[in-house]
Amino acid sequence: MGKAIDTNGKTYNRSLLVVLLLVGSFCTVLNQTILSTAYPTLMKSFDITTSTVQWLTTGFMLVNGIMIPISAWLTSRVNSKTLYESAMTIFLLGTIACYIAPSFQVLLIGRLIQALGVGVTMPLLQTLMLSIFPAQSRGTAMGLAGLVIGVAPAIGPTLSGWVIDTYQWRVLFGMLIPIVIIVIIAGFWFMKNVLPTKKSSLDWLSAALSTIGFGSLLYGFSEVGTEGWGSTIVIASLIIGVVFILLFGWRQLTLDNPFLELRVLKNPEFSVSALLSSVSNMAMVGVEMVLPLYLQIVRGDSALESGLTLLAGALMMGVMSPITGRIFDRIGARRLAITGMFLLTIGTIPFAFITRTTPVIYITVLYGVRMAGISMTMMPVTTAGMNALPLHLMSNGTAVNNTLRQVASSVGTAILISILTNVTNNQAPEKSLLKSAPLNYKNDFMNATLNGYHAAFAAAIAFCLIGLVVSFFVSGRSPRSIKPEKVVNGGEN
Repeated sequence: MGKAIDTNGKTYNRSLLVVLLLVGSFCTVLNQTILSTAYPTLMKSFDITTSTVQWLTTGFMLVNGIMIPISAWLTSRVNSKTLYESAMTIFLLGTIACYIAPSFQVLLIGRLIQALGVGVTMPLLQTLMLSIFPAQSRGTAMGLAGLVIGVAPAIGPTLSGWVIDTYQWRVLFGMLIPIVIIVIIAGFWFMKNVLPTKKSSLDWLSAALSTIGFGSLLYGFSEVGTEGWGSTIVIASLIIGVVFILLFGWRQLTLDNPFLELRVLKNPEFSVSALLSSVSNMAMVGVEMVLPLYLQIVRGDSALESGLTLLAGALMMGVMSPITGRIFDRIGARRLAITGMFLLTIGTIPFAFITRTTPVIYITVLYGVRMAGISMTMMPVTTAGMNALPLHLMSNGTAVNNTLRQVASSVGTAILISILTNVTNNQAPEKSLLKSAPLNYKNDFMNATLNGYHAAFAAAIAFCLIGLVVSFFVSGRSPRSIKPEKVVNGGEN
């Protein structure tokens, strides 16, 4: 693979750089789901509803979706070391704000500041991993990245549950602060400038169009839970979102140096991989948010118990990600994707029929099957799509792929929560029954709540089935058949 050489022609330790990236990015990406089992606690602490508290996740992911396209421009404009150190510092400031937050508003602002940093570090991790390794080794490299992008969100609910039951929710943020400080300090020595840069200006109109478009779309979906699908606010927000996203897309295709290089979607291998990655992430993140609510609200489990129920799945993904990366290097993504989506689908279907007394071991096993399927799909498919692009389009491809995945996850989560809320509210018994027959009211309300979860999981099954169909269109090309190319950090494969 040759010596690792930075843009200044100096050798550096590739292994230490990778470790730094993985540790720092693990801390940042962990925040996607670290609050999921803490939601009931936060709802009580701040006296807020499910529809309100979900903004800690959907708002976080939306800012990711807005920042990721900007990250492609930043990656080409700012040297790697400065960009990574700045992003980690912004993340640190947001984490501190969350830790000391006296109100829900401050907590949400802190989460959005965190997301600014994550929106840069996550795509930067993938771009660097794809650039400093040759095509024949990218499966293994991206398998390591999968430990961050897949396992960090997966382990979030378990870690969150343990912290909530043992300490208080603020520790969820406090425990990250010293680690992030160490990463920032270590970055001064171990982070290197390995990506070439050029002078280019940011298209502010594109940034505004994407922010309004994606922001309005997500807001519309998020308001469905409280306002209903027929609400003027919901309909207007969705229409505005679609219009501005179309304007954004049109502008990108007419610019010589677009804000987001959408032309990479003309490559069929890349397009299929981006679509499947987005759908599988929707199925993963949406259920990761809904399932802890079911475990705590319906079953009455503690935050720790609900987190432990999801731990096996997180461990499964941690074990499988490096393995599937190596398998991908040998056989490509198609067979892995089909098998993975099949496992994800059959592991999700039974959730649509769970009851108040469904055994925990049953839920644990099913969740483990789901995460095994995710590990066989997400990173191999992403790597296959990126391998279909020339090296100079890696950062653009990463930005497009991550933008689609984050926005899809945000919309998917909003859809599941809105379905859960809508069905529960529509089937809830009349308040008058609470006085005349309190036991009947309690039983009827629990049945309505269960039906809400059944409907939400049914939507997740639909996501899985769409992904299963798309997986048959994934390229069966093996990375070994790809013509060797020059690697950014020096050396040839």
